Amino acid sequence: MTTENTTSIADKAKLALAVVLLGAGIWAYYWLGDAALVLRLLAVAAGIALGAAVAWLSAPGKQFLGFALESWTEVKKVVWPTRKETIQTTAAVFAFVLVMAIFLWISDKTLEWVLYDLLLGWKKT
Repeated sequence: MTTENTTSIADKAKLALAVVLLGAGIWAYYWLGDAALVLRLLAVAAGIALGAAVAWLSAPGKQFLGFALESWTEVKKVVWPTRKETIQTTAAVFAFVLVMAIFLWISDKTLEWVLYDLLLGWKKT
């Protein structure tokens, strides 16, 4: 057996243990059904924290952490719109929606008039 396969098996075992710890936290929430809600939520938080800690020690966990850190760096590079730009863009969207609503209402009423009054002769009283 090569070192790569051993590492892969060890990583799979770590991830399986992380899932078991997460499941144990959720199970503890229901097992402590008569206890205070804070204690039950702490049990879930502990399961999540322990599961995340064990998963972080695996190779996929370290890769995920690297990916998350790189993603955070990329988010910092984004030029976010100012408040004024956001309000202007939102106003433009609302104006477009209003114009489209009026256009579709006029189109609907015109088709209704053409079909019911002119073609079928169903005059409304």
